[in-house]
Amino acid sequence: MALEQLSDVVQRCQVLSDDGYAAEDHDVFTIAGRTCIEEGNSVQVLSIVLDEQNQDIVRSMGWNLLPPLIQVLLKKEDKNLPQCLAIFNHLLETCRPKELLIGLLEQLEQDDPDPIAESLHLLLNPLQKVLLRLGSRKASSLGMTLSSVLDQVAKLPLPHTKEQEEDDVFSLCRSCTELTAFVRPFVHEVRLNLFNSSANGVFLFCSCMQTLTRPLLEAQLKDPDTLPVSPLRNFATEILNTLSAIGQSLSSLVFQPLLKRKQAPGFLEEEVRYPKESLANLAHLVFVHHLAADTFPSVFSPVFCLRCNMEHISQLSSVFEGVFPIAQELYEKSLVRVVDGSLPADLLQIKTFLTVPQNLVKVMTMCQRHDLRTKGLKVLQLSIDKFDTGAKYYFFQYMLKTSRHSGVEGYIIKNIRNQIDVALQPGNSNTWFQGVHLLPLLRKVLILPDGPETDLLQYLDRVMESLNLLRYLVIRDKVTENQTGIWTELYKVEDTFMKPLRVGLNMSRAHYERELHDTVETKKSKAKEESILSVAVGDEKLPNMTSDSHVQALHSALHTFDMIESVLVRIEELVEVKENL
Repeated sequence: MALEQLSDVVQRCQVLSDDGYAAEDHDVFTIAGRTCIEEGNSVQVLSIVLDEQNQDIVRSMGWNLLPPLIQVLLKKEDKNLPQCLAIFNHLLETCRPKELLIGLLEQLEQDDPDPIAESLHLLLNPLQKVLLRLGSRKASSLGMTLSSVLDQVAKLPLPHTKEQEEDDVFSLCRSCTELTAFVRPFVHEVRLNLFNSSANGVFLFCSCMQTLTRPLLEAQLKDPDTLPVSPLRNFATEILNTLSAIGQSLSSLVFQPLLKRKQAPGFLEEEVRYPKESLANLAHLVFVHHLAADTFPSVFSPVFCLRCNMEHISQLSSVFEGVFPIAQELYEKSLVRVVDGSLPADLLQIKTFLTVPQNLVKVMTMCQRHDLRTKGLKVLQLSIDKFDTGAKYYFFQYMLKTSRHSGVEGYIIKNIRNQIDVALQPGNSNTWFQGVHLLPLLRKVLILPDGPETDLLQYLDRVMESLNLLRYLVIRDKVTENQTGIWTELYKVEDTFMKPLRVGLNMSRAHYERELHDTVETKKSKAKEESILSVAVGDEKLPNMTSDSHVQALHSALHTFDMIESVLVRIEELVEVKENL
């Protein structure tokens, strides 16, 4: 039935010009032709399609046969596969390219990874042929095609391990390799300034920016030592080479946050043309993975590179946890090239030099991944080492004011002690960590955040480092020299830190001893019944625990109070001895 309908409509249209075909003719040809292919009559359809008398009909209507043809080609097992492939190839050569493009893109759209990869594998080459047939009229069509293709590539899962990339378990690597081959002739046209190269170059540039965000932003590229042949690394290299080939300066793109660029008249807004995440990942590929190193100028100073990259690092570190390792890597690589102690305090007036460490602190204190927390601490220390003494001084002040985390505050206080130690070495002329400059910083350190009511367990790291600093100052600085100013400040320290700490210790010890006594008594009275208790340390409620675990936690808290008190007593003894000398 369908074959007869197809033959009838073709015979009727043979005597008409292509502008004389009625809407009904198009509908009958489409429905009957598709049904014939679905029912396995591809041999007859191929004969009709190849008939010389029917070429005007095929040119006008043939693209409507694409859906069932592509389904057969994707299955690869149909007995009519050779005939369907022949029909498909003839349509690509005969049908009008604009209509072919629409039909192919409609069939490209998939949702699941396997069909996506297979559709890309089948259709990228035909799409390329159709676009090339458009000649100088392809600009908007190229943009539409690249957008559709990249949307599909973005749906493919990323390989996270070396083995997954080697085996290409999600077919992303194959798709990226085929995408590179797909754009190559269009890049060549732009390079040679053929056809409408300016518009084509814009669309190619936008596609490169899109791939730098997805899939490359989270791709976790492997070093050559880990994976000598890496398809994803090769793909990233090709993207950078493409940017250079279409006339984009990689250095101008990387340094775009600081360099004024001429506006592209009336085409794309700045934020659309230069997506921040894409530019940030470009910097990561250049500075961390050293891609396109031979095309990137080496005349820029390490400090200038750091200033530019801080914008990128800030962008990456504020996105989400999956991207933060990239931010850490770029921050570390940007810092290692800078001379220790060379960054001036003026840089702290640039917002990113404060927000990036803040983001580091968030990862160090909140991230579930131990490796990221450890790496964050390492990079934070590296950034501190690069500041000169004045910058360190103001940076410490800022971190003590904003961190709101005992562990981080304790770490900063430890750094302050180290800087004081350096300042007190013979021959050093560092005034920032001595005398009048040091005292305001010490006042921020030698104080209990909430006075005697401070939760000493929650603030343990800060309290212990503050005590260690005070003990160091008392031992290291002589009363007669008073280089740090601690001896004239000591009466204030006693009022704001030592006495409140003593009161807080007594209150905390009394509370926990009473809690311990009550728990033990409760345990005795319910010896045959295991009771479940809840304990809170600071504002954080601990998981429910048995009475034995509760007792152990209370003993641990009391031991902590003893440890704090032992250091405090030692300081009080040292002060008394040195003041009586």
